[in-house]
Amino acid sequence: MNINHCVGRAALAVLSIAAVLLFTGCSEKEFENHYAFPKDGLLTLITNEDEIRPDGFAADLCVPSSDGDLDADGVNAHAFGLFSVDGKEVISQHNVYERVYPASTTKILTCLIALERGDLDSMVTIPEESKITVSGSSMADLKPGDKLPLRDLLYGLMVPSGNDAAVAIAHHISGDVEGFSAVMNQRAAELGATNSHFVNPHGLPDEEHYVTVYDMYLIFNEAMKNKTFREIAGTAEYSCKVTNKDDREQPEREVTWTSGNGFLNGKFTFADNMHVICGKTGHTNAAGFCLVLGSEADSDGKQYISVVMNSPIYEYLYAGHKTLASKSQ
Repeated sequence: MNINHCVGRAALAVLSIAAVLLFTGCSEKEFENHYAFPKDGLLTLITNEDEIRPDGFAADLCVPSSDGDLDADGVNAHAFGLFSVDGKEVISQHNVYERVYPASTTKILTCLIALERGDLDSMVTIPEESKITVSGSSMADLKPGDKLPLRDLLYGLMVPSGNDAAVAIAHHISGDVEGFSAVMNQRAAELGATNSHFVNPHGLPDEEHYVTVYDMYLIFNEAMKNKTFREIAGTAEYSCKVTNKDDREQPEREVTWTSGNGFLNGKFTFADNMHVICGKTGHTNAAGFCLVLGSEADSDGKQYISVVMNSPIYEYLYAGHKTLASKSQ
């Protein structure tokens, strides 16, 4: 065993015991044989009834015990995980710490930041930079100069997965894509998603734009706490009015957006006795088919987050989520 590792563990033990003695006022003799130092290296205070572990950063989070597989059968994807929000337990996992391309699941973080930093009633003018010519790019059919409230723009981001909406939000919040990407990386780090890196608000391919399944869980778990996020990301269809630029004959037009989430739009059925709360899809050739999903059990209201990244076929993506949901019951 590495000597520095041993010294570090010993130091941790001494500091932890000292802290307990300091706050309790008890002598070391009174706590003799009341400590367990298990294989994972975490010092634990043992009482007669239960173990008492101090709260920390991950006290309310699911934390994988290792980077190995856990109940990973039946899902055809490069990386995936199922996390119990209420039980704070990882139920299934495969390659949860491996870097993958997120495609449009990136927009989960984009939406979260806009909700935290933006005024939903503020008017947003679509910038010239929102014109994206990448083949196959999903768009909300917004044109430079169009105006609409940030609230509606967030539906344009999440429901039809508009890359034009993503760029407009980045400019509205931070002035440009580069500044917004810096905010994305800062916010991700604050949530513990330190194995991810973002260079744009939409997820179009870039070698420096990547996530992990576990980081996506951390980001989505935070977003799920926001009621407005759940409403937006759980919407199957949304209509709103957009102010047209310099069009006196038709100053406004109505747009209707439909979700590409197969569970929300009715293309696929979810697991029995459970329902989908919200989610975000993503797809590029590099990322494969991706979906981050929040669901709830009908019987007890317990909530779950499932993350499936880089599934090779569209149908496999939804079959994989359905399989994961069955593991929660």
